Amino acid sequence: MADLKALFEQAAQDIKTLSERPDNDTLLRLYALYKQGAEGDVSGPKPGFFDFVGTAKYEAWAKLKGTPQEEAMQKYIDLVKKLTA
Repeated sequence: MADLKALFEQAAQDIKTLSERPDNDTLLRLYALYKQGAEGDVSGPKPGFFDFVGTAKYEAWAKLKGTPQEEAMQKYIDLVKKLTA
C-alpha cells in the first residue's frame, strides 16, 4: 500500500506537467479517481444547481461510490501514465 500511495502521489505531480490539456471528460475522470483514491466515497452536500462545474465533479466522483481506494489509485496512476506517454 505504501508503494501504491507513493506512485499515486507521484502521478498527481506528473499530471501537472502535461504539455496539452486533456478534454473535459478525461479531466472529470482524473478528478473522480483522485478524490476516490485520496478520500474514498463522495461526501458532503451536492453543489447548488447553478454550480455546473462543481456538480459535474461531484457526480463524476459519486459514480465511483463503492470503488476501493486502492483500485481508484491504480486506475488514476494508469490513466496518468497513458496521458504522459
